[in-house]
Amino acid sequence: MPFYTRNGDDGYTGLLGEARVPKEEDRIEALGALDEATAALGLARSLLQDEELRQVLLHIQRDLYLLMAEVAATPENAARFRQISSASVAWLEAQTEAFGQRVTLPGEFILPGDTLAGAVLSLARAIIRRAERRVAGLFHQKALENDDLLRYLNRLSSLCFVLELYVYQASGLDRPTLAKNL
Repeated sequence: MPFYTRNGDDGYTGLLGEARVPKEEDRIEALGALDEATAALGLARSLLQDEELRQVLLHIQRDLYLLMAEVAATPENAARFRQISSASVAWLEAQTEAFGQRVTLPGEFILPGDTLAGAVLSLARAIIRRAERRVAGLFHQKALENDDLLRYLNRLSSLCFVLELYVYQASGLDRPTLAKNL
């Protein structure tokens, strides 16, 4: 079986359903940002020794796979792929609370880069924010109906920030590098 289909050579790509759209279409931009977020989380997971944190990131990557399926579905097929729900959002909130209890909030903006894994989590957070903006655009255009997708991405970026702090502090840092030079 070949690793390419040539189906996208015309600048169009298929959705989950009976539709082909231009590759620069808003839905495809959202899917690209979600794909980048998943890849960044995978890079972070590969850098970590903490098995609990690795499992959390793996769970999130699998959730993003499900979220991407719903975003990739045509409107008439979206319900068939709907698996991100308020329970998914609640799970993220529980993870944020659990890891948040283990860190000290710096009270100021921080600069990523104190550890490689922490920097990658910061990168993932920024990509997730972009994905959230793209998904919000689809939601406001009425191209998506499941508002749990927006809530999930919003909570996920918060969790990535908490995990970045957790990784920094677990590495022995008293505090991350602050944006202001004090």
